[in-house]
Amino acid sequence: MQAVIQHLPGVTKVFTKDGEMSLDEALTGAEFVGIYFSAHWCPPCRGFTPVLAQFYEEVNKDGKVFEVIFVTSDRDEASFKEYFELMPWKAVPFDVERATIKQMHGVQGIPMLPVFKADGTKLSDNARGDVVQAQSDGKHADLLAKWKA
Repeated sequence: MQAVIQHLPGVTKVFTKDGEMSLDEALTGAEFVGIYFSAHWCPPCRGFTPVLAQFYEEVNKDGKVFEVIFVTSDRDEASFKEYFELMPWKAVPFDVERATIKQMHGVQGIPMLPVFKADGTKLSDNARGDVVQAQSDGKHADLLAKWKA
């Protein structure tokens, strides 16, 4: 998992619904990792978050395959926490240097979801469209197979 961790510079811990855990522990067992750039104030993000959550729950129902790490673009911690309550995955702490992570991934607009294999290989600069299509067609396994190829 160290290879994926390099894509989240400065992040050592993540938030979960149950508190904090190490990033390494959060990623253990995942074949794929998405870094989800989003914000509560962003209407397209609020539209995509429930779709991504359904996809996440579906592909992980038989064990963790896909982990998502949320990187907020919210302007204050209260908005971040309120939005994160709607998400089933992990999040980088609000006080992490998020600008560096966004720059590293070329984030110019949100929502954005780069996806990586566990070894750090980038599979997609922005898998948002793929996730929306897989979710609407009920073809979760097809997208996972594409990622594995």
